[in-house]
Amino acid sequence: MGYKGKAVICRQWNQPVSVEEIEVDSPLPNQVTIKIEAIGVCHSDLSATNGTMPLPPPVVLGHEACGKIVEVGEGVTEFAVGDKIIPCWIPICGKCQFCQEGRTTLCDDWGKGFLGPKDGSMPRRDKDGNTLHAFSGVGVMAEYSTLHVDNVIKIDPDTPPDKAALVGCGVMTGVGAAINRAKVKPGSSCVVIGAGGVGLNVIQGCAVAGAETIIAVDLVDKKLEFAQTFGATHTINPTTDGDAVAKVKELTGGLGADYGFEVIGLGETIVQTYASVRKGGTAVLIGVPKMDAMASFPAAMMWMEEKAILGSAYGSGAPKSDIPKLIKLYQRGRLKLDELITQTYSIDDAARAFEDLEKGINARGVIIL
Repeated sequence: MGYKGKAVICRQWNQPVSVEEIEVDSPLPNQVTIKIEAIGVCHSDLSATNGTMPLPPPVVLGHEACGKIVEVGEGVTEFAVGDKIIPCWIPICGKCQFCQEGRTTLCDDWGKGFLGPKDGSMPRRDKDGNTLHAFSGVGVMAEYSTLHVDNVIKIDPDTPPDKAALVGCGVMTGVGAAINRAKVKPGSSCVVIGAGGVGLNVIQGCAVAGAETIIAVDLVDKKLEFAQTFGATHTINPTTDGDAVAKVKELTGGLGADYGFEVIGLGETIVQTYASVRKGGTAVLIGVPKMDAMASFPAAMMWMEEKAILGSAYGSGAPKSDIPKLIKLYQRGRLKLDELITQTYSIDDAARAFEDLEKGINARGVIIL
């Protein structure tokens, strides 16, 4: 048995995505098949369409979603048909050194499942029978997706799927970077360079952690308006406000921010983030750069100023435990998810959703199935 349904596919870099009917295989042992209900349109998906993340086309896009299990494979005991789930785009084995240390976003199995389930199966085919890759191993911008159980997180069944979907990447990545990786302290100052979907969640992560000053930097005024909704106390548009580093220092008594977050993935903005933090401060790099991107820092100043530079992938934590906690924060009114969704789309309108993402007009667009 298999499942037929629509999917959003990148067939060629720098070309519009296509919506096609594909066939998804029923689950093999240790796999489950999901009927997807909602999908976030994330900048990482856009990066797969332009070669920034050089996954070989054709690839079924999507890694931020929510759905229900419709079939389980042999040997699956921790999930059942009807369970509401969020796909986890890093497979979590639970056995490697990093998983044992609680840093499951560094799981050794990550590289094993970047084009499909980590067991090597390829359960997606187009109408001509050609194999399709799956973005980040999950390929959930589709009506159905078959995943390895290590890529599945069970959540509260009462969580609205459009809100839950966003926790699967943007919220986990942004809030986690502030709380898990930077460990933002109450009363501190933060600057967030890049106020897109993930950047907004860095901002609200800093707010949840109790930061007193939260500065959002972006070139798009609409994004800066969104940033204020999520907790930014100050905004900077370098186009109209002048040099961002100078403005950050002006807003922090001449010192620079305690914590800086780069959420764009450009060498220039990485250096800008480093320059925006104070002596002894912390710069956290979240944005996904091109594979050949470089950032240069004066080595002597790194020694003299004792600044820390940290990378952060997927919130630097343990998604299988962190994601349910984030959903509880939302249920208690401490995390903004409703406000993130500024536009919904049908799957047939996916190309427009990507165009709007490039234009920066949404906090987050969501495809509803």
